[in-house]
Amino acid sequence: MRIHLGTDHAGFELKEIIKAHLQEQGHQVIDHGALEYDKMDNYPVFCLAAARAVRDDEGSLGVVFGGSGNGEQMAANKVQGIRAALVWNIATAELAREHNDAQIMALGARQTNPEDAIKFVDAFVETPFSGDPRHLRRIVMLGDPEAY
Repeated sequence: MRIHLGTDHAGFELKEIIKAHLQEQGHQVIDHGALEYDKMDNYPVFCLAAARAVRDDEGSLGVVFGGSGNGEQMAANKVQGIRAALVWNIATAELAREHNDAQIMALGARQTNPEDAIKFVDAFVETPFSGDPRHLRRIVMLGDPEAY
């Protein structure tokens, strides 16, 4: 599977750990930056790039990282057609995929240790969308919120 990554300085170290883990698992990882640590960089640049890449690369997934994951999730969700979920445990990772068909997960690097982060990413990548009609109906509603 192709997995797109994006982070700012706050998530840089965790991104590198997850990147190596995903590559060891046999995934094709595309790193949209930051490619070096710069405490003055801006997460939207990297998270928007990763989200656009996921949108344009059917069947791929993404992971965005930051200090809390909140702003990174918000940035990714600005890309039309993207559903990004803030993940803080295995259940939120699985439900984001199973119920919401999220293509991107956001992780707070200052909130999550590397061992747990690997478990959360694995759960997200390995969990398929259920395809349940009620979940499909809700996803359609998210795509056109002004209609509801």
